[in-house]
Amino acid sequence: MAAKKTRGRQKIEMKKIENENDRMIAFSKRRSGIYKKASELATLTGAEIGIVVFSPSGKPFSFGHPSLEAVANRFLGLNQEHPNDNSHLLVEAHGRVRISELNQQHNELLRQLDEENAREKILKQNRKGKETQPHWWETPVNEINHQELLQMDAAVDDLHKTFLAKLNEKTAAASSSMAPPMYFHHK
Repeated sequence: MAAKKTRGRQKIEMKKIENENDRMIAFSKRRSGIYKKASELATLTGAEIGIVVFSPSGKPFSFGHPSLEAVANRFLGLNQEHPNDNSHLLVEAHGRVRISELNQQHNELLRQLDEENAREKILKQNRKGKETQPHWWETPVNEINHQELLQMDAAVDDLHKTFLAKLNEKTAAASSSMAPPMYFHHK
């Protein structure tokens, strides 16, 4: 059984992470999680959201719906929308159409994934069934009739000839810059 690659989801103590690399990784993961939750909240409720975050190294990150500037202006009472300006409605409609398209693509990919998983399950079942059957070379000789023995002998002979041809080919290629090639012959 393969060893687990991650520790999975664990409850951690709420205190500053001392290791700088671990702290940066946690920041990146948590930041994307906050953005995802904010996006879900905006999509589900139509809320306007603005988030500004500074990384431990001081780099700013932001998320805004419909935009950080629009949320900040509204918060500061600087709403500069004109009463006859409906451009934000067009932007929202375009966003809804795009989200619908992405949802359709997502659903199609999930359907394809389900098909591939079903195909994999069938292949595993077929492989499992074949693993219980002995290979032709493992079959006891006394259980094979004369015709099958002759076929097996011819197959082994063909395999032997193919093996020798490949061996001679590789030996010739490997020794082309060295001593004269040594050829193997079938008896």
